[in-house]
Amino acid sequence: MSPAPADELGYKPLDGGWGWVVVVGAHISIGFAYSTPKVLSIFFKEIQEDLGTSFSEIALISSIMLAAMYAGGPVSSVLVKRYGSRPIVMLGGLLCGVSMVTASFGTSIIYLYLCIGIIGGFGLSLNLNASLTIISKYFLAKRPLANGLAMAGSPVFLCFVAPLNQYLLVKFGWRGSLLILGSLMLNCCVAGALMRPVVPPSKPSTLPKKVEEQPSSCNTKLKRSLMKNAKKFLDVSFFRDRGFVIYLIGSVMFIFGAYAPIVFLPAYAISQGVEEYSAAYLLSIMGFVDMFVRPGTGLVANSKWIRPRIQYFFSFAVVFNGTCHLLCPLMKSYALLVVYAVFFGVSFGMVFALIFECLMDLMGSQRFPSAVGLVTIIECFPMLLGPPTAGFLVDVSHEYKYLFLMCGSVITTGGVFLFIMNIYNYHMLKKEKTAKDREQNRGATEDQVEMKRTPEAEIEPAEPEAENGAQRGPCPEDAENSN
Repeated sequence: MSPAPADELGYKPLDGGWGWVVVVGAHISIGFAYSTPKVLSIFFKEIQEDLGTSFSEIALISSIMLAAMYAGGPVSSVLVKRYGSRPIVMLGGLLCGVSMVTASFGTSIIYLYLCIGIIGGFGLSLNLNASLTIISKYFLAKRPLANGLAMAGSPVFLCFVAPLNQYLLVKFGWRGSLLILGSLMLNCCVAGALMRPVVPPSKPSTLPKKVEEQPSSCNTKLKRSLMKNAKKFLDVSFFRDRGFVIYLIGSVMFIFGAYAPIVFLPAYAISQGVEEYSAAYLLSIMGFVDMFVRPGTGLVANSKWIRPRIQYFFSFAVVFNGTCHLLCPLMKSYALLVVYAVFFGVSFGMVFALIFECLMDLMGSQRFPSAVGLVTIIECFPMLLGPPTAGFLVDVSHEYKYLFLMCGSVITTGGVFLFIMNIYNYHMLKKEKTAKDREQNRGATEDQVEMKRTPEAEIEPAEPEAENGAQRGPCPEDAENSN
């Protein structure tokens, strides 16, 4: 499918300029949003021993954080529409910093669920949704590249924060580490300050109006009811779109198995006899590879051959990711685990460089904020269930291989589903377009036949009007001469 036309935005995006500075800010905020739930797994063993919890209970910290990040999508969409991306990202950074600082004083797992999971996850949702929305305002032709560079923030931060967390854990324990991590997350406020609102160049005025603050008339009212907001940002009409439903099912299956392998990878490596620092470096290796794969995938997706087939490209990336997890139980030595981390980074980077771009491709820039809000709130359920289910398998079997087999099977099935159903969807779209064109041609032919059947007298053009606007009649002098 081709990118959404500029007419949907009401202006032509700059595809550059200050937009690249905005990409830097989005890179930072998205980096914290996606890397934080992953790197927290380094603290899990210490927290588990300190608070006396099980694998499934400790895995719920990341699950709740990710679920809150996704479930907060509609609320974030409402706030971004009303206030713009800049203040929302700054608010999200503040919430993230406060959540980590308060969690460092926790004495129960429930307290960590509330601080890290709910408060921190909601702060991350503000960062994520606002950053993705403002990129769609600044870019159109180069949007896959801009999304790839912004989404590369996750592996870049994962690459550096994972060993940093291991170092902090050794020096300050998990409580001191959370305190320092909270101060680092306040940099999201700086990232939000870079997100200058877009001013349409075609409509200059003395007081420029933010593009993010140009919704329909019902959204410009200061007082709107909760029901109207729900109808706007939980628009069930999306479910009548066949392409959206196919995308949603495939992405839900991917999300269910996407994060559990990351959460338990260091623990799995330690169970295979790998030293703790080396186990933490597996996440860094994955992040380092992912760092280059995401912008590279954006470049490839922006090519003339791939851009119209980006849904197929996304399906391949999902199948590739699932296959990596299915092969993970065969990796027993550290060298083989490094190979797994490399391929995991490649496949994971490909998926997340494309996952939101594919939704933009289906919905267009104008409908994207509402669509991503609906998608994220639905995806919060598999996000919440995935890691605890994997942890439950570890608790029951006392082995890690079953969680990798479960995640790999679900993700691979989702990728195959996407590939087959996208073939069906494109076939149906082509068939519907052909039928519509045939109907239009048939209507035009019937009009031509009707015109031919009409008597010549009926279609004879009327006499030209007189200067006074009345129709000209026979002149009396002409009638007298004829007699």
